[in-house]
Amino acid sequence: MTYCLGIRVSSGLVAIADTRLTSGTEVSTNRKVSVHQLEHHSLFIMTSGLRSVRDKAITYFKEVIEERDQSFNKLYKAVNAFGEQVRRVAQEDREALTNAGLHFNLNAIVGGQLEDDDEHKLFLLYPEGNWVEVSTGCPFVIIGNSGYGKPLLYRNLTYQSTLQEALQIGYLAFDATRVSANDVDYPLDVVIYPKDSFQFTEHRFEKEDLEELSHQWSALLNNSVRRLPTYWMEPVFDKLSGT
Repeated sequence: MTYCLGIRVSSGLVAIADTRLTSGTEVSTNRKVSVHQLEHHSLFIMTSGLRSVRDKAITYFKEVIEERDQSFNKLYKAVNAFGEQVRRVAQEDREALTNAGLHFNLNAIVGGQLEDDDEHKLFLLYPEGNWVEVSTGCPFVIIGNSGYGKPLLYRNLTYQSTLQEALQIGYLAFDATRVSANDVDYPLDVVIYPKDSFQFTEHRFEKEDLEELSHQWSALLNNSVRRLPTYWMEPVFDKLSGT
């Protein structure tokens, strides 16, 4: 499985991707985010799904970028081009995958800003090659193992959150997923894009880099649970003591 999280706040973009790959009983590590950056021309792609399908679509898209890069002046045009390559791979591989009992399951998050975009953008691309743009009302999208981290994101992340807050909350959402699912794990790749900068910053975190933060967060959660009021339980335990 995969955990890839894209966040769009007013001050920029945050991308977070785990690197764990599982194939049967084999576990390995591989990068799941790719970055394409030129002057006034910056985008990243995070993908989930079968590795063979993912690698093939990214390879095809890199060829498209080399041949047609100047025709992409807005990010949605690059997303359309990547969607074309996803459909191409589906046409080539879907029948063989189905015969092998597998599903064509490539999802992608594409973010960035090209020269004629009025601001940074974030898109979710489906296996069919169609897409939706991430809005300010819900400023994040997850592909892969998405269930465990969403409550924290819904409760704490807004479009007005800073990049630092977005990364902090995004990491905690990843940590919630990591401790709940054995198919999501370190190393953790992070990409930051400040608004109108046309410049990405990339960093990889190993487990030992963030282990102390994870322990501190667990301790804070435990203390918070113990400090919650208990009056709401009194009707239940009053009944219990009366039996």
